Amino acid sequence: MKYQFFDIDNWKEISATLSRNKTRTFLTGFGIFWGTAMLALLWGGAQGLQDLLKNNFKGFSTNSAVMWSWRTTIPYKGYEKGRYWNMTVEDIDAIRNNITEIAEISPMASRSATMKHGIKSYANSIQGVDGNYIDVITPKITEGRFINDSDMREGKKVCVIGQHAAAELFGTTSPLGKYVEVNNIYYKVIGISARQSDIRFNVDIEECITIPLSTMRKAYNLGNFVEEFIFTMKQGYVPADVKPRITRMLGKRHSIHPDDDRAYGYFDVSEQFKTVDNLFTGINVLALFVGLGSLLAGIIGIGNIMWIIVKERTQEIGVRRAIGAKPRDIIVQILSEGVVLTSIAGMAGICFAVLILSIAAIATSTDGVIFRFQLEFSHSIAILLTFLVLGTMAGLIPSVKAMRIKPIEALNDK
Repeated sequence: MKYQFFDIDNWKEISATLSRNKTRTFLTGFGIFWGTAMLALLWGGAQGLQDLLKNNFKGFSTNSAVMWSWRTTIPYKGYEKGRYWNMTVEDIDAIRNNITEIAEISPMASRSATMKHGIKSYANSIQGVDGNYIDVITPKITEGRFINDSDMREGKKVCVIGQHAAAELFGTTSPLGKYVEVNNIYYKVIGISARQSDIRFNVDIEECITIPLSTMRKAYNLGNFVEEFIFTMKQGYVPADVKPRITRMLGKRHSIHPDDDRAYGYFDVSEQFKTVDNLFTGINVLALFVGLGSLLAGIIGIGNIMWIIVKERTQEIGVRRAIGAKPRDIIVQILSEGVVLTSIAGMAGICFAVLILSIAAIATSTDGVIFRFQLEFSHSIAILLTFLVLGTMAGLIPSVKAMRIKPIEALNDK
């Protein structure tokens, strides 16, 4: 008896066999369904979660760090501990000129401020920056432009207003070309800024107004005072490479103990990115183990149901052998039942995972940015083929057992 894979009678027989014990077939199929769904969700969701978390750092150079002055904690050269000290413009110039691994460095200062336009007012902050700021922290400029080197050199009374502050003072009217008053000084609005992430340093670019640092030093009598600075590194270097040299240089210039690391505030953005990468390396490994566990459970289920089917159909197999069925026909018949169950449940699991990932992508999208909660087609095929191959292998041993059943023994089986 020659087995024809596309014979409709054989498909009817497969359907009848799987329908004979609906509960067993359902539970085995659900195991495969759940295994493929979990593997697909973990595989497709890991990249989306990574994008979602990294989006919090959007707007910052990935190879940057921020440093600010803090109180000393160790007495040194006649100074008691607990002394406040201030960085200066000259410090920034010294760092820029002596530490060549730094690509860009931008000093900053900020103060609380009440902005006014007409009868409206809004209390938040004012910050002063130079032209390098936009190369290190890249705010979203929705209208106009940002502070540049010309504004710094000429000490212009111009400002970039945060998107939320603009809405509070100007409503739906564009503020470009209009003036904002802060401490009886009028600044012409040249741009509107918005943050690209929830991480901020000292001030919120969406809530404050930003002016040239040279203008701010004059307006607030800051002299050469600098509150903090942010810097990026050249390719091949990270901020940690130069931090000790920066602290040594500042320590010598401001009489700070060489071991007083707590006299400096420091936040390394590159280290945060590295932490995120390490976190998702661990998540990917975890996803692999969980997926393999689900895969193994489904494959064991296939093997078990094939053993049971062979046991239940021992007499039927014996009759087939007695009337001339070849061993190959018996193997193909048994394997086909496992392949059909694996294919249907596996494809259902992948479709379920794709649906969940699509919902997650839509739910987490912000400002038109859709995170990659998706399962690539090649990954879907890889998952399905893996289940099919391992499912076939799991059903192979029961199939070989069925092939070796002798007709006379099978007919006498009870």
